[in-house]
Amino acid sequence: MKAIFKTDQGKIRPHNEDNGGVFFNHSGNCLAIVADGMGGHNAGEVASGMAVEMLKELWENTTEFQTPEQAEEWFRNSVAIVNKKIFEHSQDHQECEGMGTTLVAAICTSIFATIVNIGDSRCYLLNDTGFKQLTEDHSLVNELVKAGQISPEDAEFHPRKNMLLKAMGTEPETDLDIITITFEIPDKLLLCSDGLSNKVSAKEMEEIVKNHTDSLDKVDMLIKLANDYGGEDNISIAIIEAHAESRCNKQC
Repeated sequence: MKAIFKTDQGKIRPHNEDNGGVFFNHSGNCLAIVADGMGGHNAGEVASGMAVEMLKELWENTTEFQTPEQAEEWFRNSVAIVNKKIFEHSQDHQECEGMGTTLVAAICTSIFATIVNIGDSRCYLLNDTGFKQLTEDHSLVNELVKAGQISPEDAEFHPRKNMLLKAMGTEPETDLDIITITFEIPDKLLLCSDGLSNKVSAKEMEEIVKNHTDSLDKVDMLIKLANDYGGEDNISIAIIEAHAESRCNKQC
């Protein structure tokens, strides 16, 4: 498979609180991560950085996943460990009090992909049935939409759009959503922070991911489009393509 990650500060924020990467283990399985940090001062950057680095370290010690159940169990155990470490760090360092991060991550093998999310960073799938969002935002406005209190169109401009109901590291324990899908050539996964999904429509994402062959070109075009539309937030994207050749490419 092929995988690429890239993050961009955007046009407004003074620094980048997003983090992420794509990492292959010894068996050729890929772990892709996008984390969008939050908190005072530079604490958001600390939280997202801790999430990525600790998950990466745990990943490097894994062996091949034979079943989706094994991948799902790895995510549950690893996220619990990392969540607790981030929370403890925030308690021990006053400048990091209240910090946390979203998390969307995918374990991709030659036959399946297991996806986990906490917060409002997203995962999309492009396959022969089309382009669709696999994850559900853990946000106030999404709950209002589900309850029928506001429309999806109203949600786009809601004043509390960025209010999260779940995040990683803000509590000693956290709930996560986890799903497993079939992942085979030529399927593609797109993971992103809300710096992309708040600015670029799903239709625009689909056109770029579907119609351009080089993964780096796809990522660059998506980031440029989000910045052209205002670039008010940091923008982070990972694209994983089911492919006969394995290649890992990380750009920051």
